Amino acid sequence: MNNRGGEKFLAELADLFPDADLFTHVYNAKKVPPKINLLNVSTTFINRLPFAAKLYQSYFPLMPLALQTLNLKGYDLIISTESGPAKGICKPKGSMHICCCFTPMRYLWDMSDEYYESASLPKKAGMKLLLPALRKWDIWSATQVDYFIAISEFVADRILQVYGRESIIIYPPVDTERFSVIERDPQDFYLCFGQLTAYKRANLAIEAFSRTGKRLVIAGTGDESKRLKAAASKNVEFLGRVSEDQLDKLYSTCRALIFPGIEDFGMVPVEAQAAGAPVIAFRGGGALETVIENKTGIFFNKQSADSLIEAVEKFEKMQFDPLICRQQAKKFSPDNFRIQFLSLLKNLQKDKNCPVKIDLNQ
Repeated sequence: MNNRGGEKFLAELADLFPDADLFTHVYNAKKVPPKINLLNVSTTFINRLPFAAKLYQSYFPLMPLALQTLNLKGYDLIISTESGPAKGICKPKGSMHICCCFTPMRYLWDMSDEYYESASLPKKAGMKLLLPALRKWDIWSATQVDYFIAISEFVADRILQVYGRESIIIYPPVDTERFSVIERDPQDFYLCFGQLTAYKRANLAIEAFSRTGKRLVIAGTGDESKRLKAAASKNVEFLGRVSEDQLDKLYSTCRALIFPGIEDFGMVPVEAQAAGAPVIAFRGGGALETVIENKTGIFFNKQSADSLIEAVEKFEKMQFDPLICRQQAKKFSPDNFRIQFLSLLKNLQKDKNCPVKIDLNQ
């Protein structure tokens, strides 16, 4: 367990249910939000395997078995959060299971070919051997869920396609308040921020800006760092890992955020707008739900350097109001998330199919 979007989502749930017990495969108290450390945490046997903190993804084939070892008897309400196998717990009779699904597992479904191509030979052999069984198990695990929560309409569509299940959409919480005192002071550079992995498509931004000569600042690290640096021209600057204070300053001083990938939700565009920065995003994924076209940003239609260059040229002829950007971002605040989540639980009480009555007065 690390401190990324999923952990921030979980931290807000911990705030809502401070007396809850937390079950997870791998846990490192130093790498999670403080709110999570206040919970009673239990781990599966995977936490005791060699180098589990670093290699937990390699133990994925063991996770379905590990979930079966969890004893959840006596719990009326079970909330799982996942873009992996967490929903595959054995639900006790008479309990209710709500799955907050960040996305159906991409390495099993729509991106399995991409993961296979980039995998080592041993991993490719393992994928060929295990993929059919893991897909079958993943479909079964969806039957253990009473209600799915999707973090965007984009994810709700994927849940329907993969599991044949409808979802309730609740957008994840973004700490927009930390930007409320930031003064917008745009400088002559564009920002690309995030993990430097292939599907984030930072290569498109690098190609586009290397061709135009406009200044691009890239913040973040990842397994694509070396290759991306080799492909970049001198006007593209790599900062590596940055602190929150550094990131806040980048948001407040960039001309715009460049967002070339397809994300299930995408917290980065929301953070940028919270700081008053407009967004230039690919027309796909969660960005379509967080960015208002021609008011808080613009979209480009193809994941190509040409399409992005055209969008930047269009952007430079337009004006964007930082206050409108901030207002849009506030829709995704932690307060709104808590209100929506509690409202959902109250509404479920009225559902005649709801298996339990939930105490919401804690």
